[in-house]
Amino acid sequence: MTITSAVRIADRKLVVKERTILEGVPDNVVATSGSTSGPVEGVFLGAVFNESSSTHVVSLGTLRDVRFMACFRFKLWWMAQKMGDRGRDIPLETQFLLVETKDGSQIESDGAGEENQIVYTVFLPLIEGSFRACLQGNSRDELELCLESGDADTNTSSFTHSVFISAGTDPFATITSAIRAVKLHLKTFRLRHEKKLPGIIDYFGWCTWDAFYQEVTPEGVEAGLQSLAAGGTPPKFVIIDDGWQSVGGDPQKDEDQTENKQQPLLRLTGIKENSKFQNKEDPTGGIKSIVNIAKQKHGLKYVYVWHAITGYWGGVRPGVKEMEQYDSLMKYPMVSKGVVENEPGWKTDVLTLQGLGLVNPKNVYRFYNELHEYLASAGIDGVKVDVQCILETLGAGLGGRVELTTQYHKALDASVARHFPDNGIIACMSHNTDALYCSKQTAVVRASDDFYPRDPVSHTIHIAAVAYNSVFLGEIMQPDWDMFHSLHSAAEYHASARAISGGPIYVSDAPGKHNYELLKKLVLPDGSVLRARLPGRPTRDCLFSDPARDGVSLLKIWNMNKYTGVIGVYNCQGAAWNSAERKNTFHETHSGAITGTIRGRDVHLIAEAATDPEWSGDCAVYCHKSGELITLPHNAALPVSLKVLEHEILTVTPIKVLAPGFSFAPFGLINMFNAGGAIQELRYEVKSGAQLSELEGGYEGEGNGVAEERMENRSTELVGVVHMEVKGCGRFGAYSSAKPRRCTLGSTEVDFIYNSSFGLVTLNLSHMPEEGQNVHVVKVEI
Repeated sequence: MTITSAVRIADRKLVVKERTILEGVPDNVVATSGSTSGPVEGVFLGAVFNESSSTHVVSLGTLRDVRFMACFRFKLWWMAQKMGDRGRDIPLETQFLLVETKDGSQIESDGAGEENQIVYTVFLPLIEGSFRACLQGNSRDELELCLESGDADTNTSSFTHSVFISAGTDPFATITSAIRAVKLHLKTFRLRHEKKLPGIIDYFGWCTWDAFYQEVTPEGVEAGLQSLAAGGTPPKFVIIDDGWQSVGGDPQKDEDQTENKQQPLLRLTGIKENSKFQNKEDPTGGIKSIVNIAKQKHGLKYVYVWHAITGYWGGVRPGVKEMEQYDSLMKYPMVSKGVVENEPGWKTDVLTLQGLGLVNPKNVYRFYNELHEYLASAGIDGVKVDVQCILETLGAGLGGRVELTTQYHKALDASVARHFPDNGIIACMSHNTDALYCSKQTAVVRASDDFYPRDPVSHTIHIAAVAYNSVFLGEIMQPDWDMFHSLHSAAEYHASARAISGGPIYVSDAPGKHNYELLKKLVLPDGSVLRARLPGRPTRDCLFSDPARDGVSLLKIWNMNKYTGVIGVYNCQGAAWNSAERKNTFHETHSGAITGTIRGRDVHLIAEAATDPEWSGDCAVYCHKSGELITLPHNAALPVSLKVLEHEILTVTPIKVLAPGFSFAPFGLINMFNAGGAIQELRYEVKSGAQLSELEGGYEGEGNGVAEERMENRSTELVGVVHMEVKGCGRFGAYSSAKPRRCTLGSTEVDFIYNSSFGLVTLNLSHMPEEGQNVHVVKVEI
């Protein structure tokens, strides 16, 4: 008996589960079984060339009649999403490609035999030796593999493991399995769930960047902390962004002082803080003074500071006496062709023209160690390490982009592990696979280009980008969806997305400019947040639609809590990266509302929230904005209509049937965006009254949508008790098909409101749990 691999090259075709994905695979493309990388069905592709070179491009075959989602770099630093149906649509610098065959329907895919199921194929361009791979399309609809070392002296002609291809019928499981296989093959990085997540992700924070930019001062930092706490939303971490370091420009010659001369690029001149952060009353205090104020006076748990991976934007200035030991050398970025095509501004960028002072790779651990040792001694808990992708442009003469990036990241990982035991690091401007595939330590990564408060084209683009990039990034790190402003025309749009992102939640408000009412949907009075358990990602039926460009699709984002799911729905139409203009632009779109549908199973892992292994698939749904409660039978659809920049958040809970006519589903703190994150424990206790609940006339409930009338519990027997542990305070809500007999908070009976039209029961948790307790104990008797 011959067993045929599910993913293979046969007759010059890439065949995946008996479907042809690529045709006309060239003879110089070689395939190696992925079976040695773990129990996943896949294949590695490489290619053999006639001559050694530092750059190679080869076709992998023709791609047509599929749907795909690509994560590609539209800037050196950042990825965005692009959808299409043929090879020519695949952008330059594609680092992740998910392909869907068009056979079958979404509903069929769950229960049909494998021959009728939708098949998802993931392409992961990798690091091989000193070369980094990416994908791109051409005008002949060929999918091309591009391999680059970034150093003219780093050459080869033969590759065997440059792309990994794997397939399955569950897109999210397929991606996870594929990246796990790549991890086992490369042995150079770890997966998100294998890393320690820093404590900041469970608390509300503030970043100084959009409040002060580089004009930040200790007085400004304290003003921001005071201002947020005054409204009942106390930050528990702060990121002191760019503006605290000692920097300076290169010495200028007289002939340089011409009218059109660029401003000199600033470079690091010392590892300690600048004069703004030196305490005039205590010259030895330095940045430690504001750290002490933040923690001792304002109750912060964590203080982070910003630095570039090369020290500062312009690197470390050569010739500065205090920095001589790092042996920095001026280097001029050599940006790869694909990046320059997507981002032409690099030709005249200040870094290209003025260069960067690069710490000698042999001394970079010493640099990080001394910098981080000083910061840790001042009470700093972590660092936001920015400008990371610049390393790929500086590898000439140093063994190439992969070698340089690896050296720097090994040193950075070791220093962070030594000095910041909470794993206090956020990666930023770091969306190249050179860095991603050597990340063993960093557990949090900025998910997209910045929040731009004054750029109206950016807001819908931002939400779409963070969601789609998280499909890839979220396997390796926890995506951070960036800061935002709470007092802004798009504030609620951004805030609701951060609430379901699973990542850190922080604002960059200027002191005194806050929407406290909005922030209280995110932040509890103790500064903690209701964090979802996974990276937020587009729902399965949104993976290949284009919610920024197609004019008809809404973006749905799903995530999980312990006992509930959550879905955010966003109208992101009207703006996207423009491949012709090479920038983000508005485009004409439908000005009215777009209608989409929600199903309980849009929360991909909703079954994991069910306490009953025999759960039917029926869900209760609470709509945050409208306050409506809907019961959704398995596979039933709820319509949602939104205009551009509108959103809705829906808490989705599996319905537990205690007895015929008696069902329950908790939502959590329904004034919060991620209501279900409040429910820490849930247990159902069925009582003897359940046997007496076969009432006259039967019961028509969840199976037929919302019942016209909710029933009273006419039996004197207790049917069941719902035991819950709830974090935080506020309005607690749940679905109950029958009016509860009573509700208790701890040992005290409390008032509740029951809306018999919808089955919504609410009660007020008026204060945080008592000191020494983390949760309220809530019981509902039915």
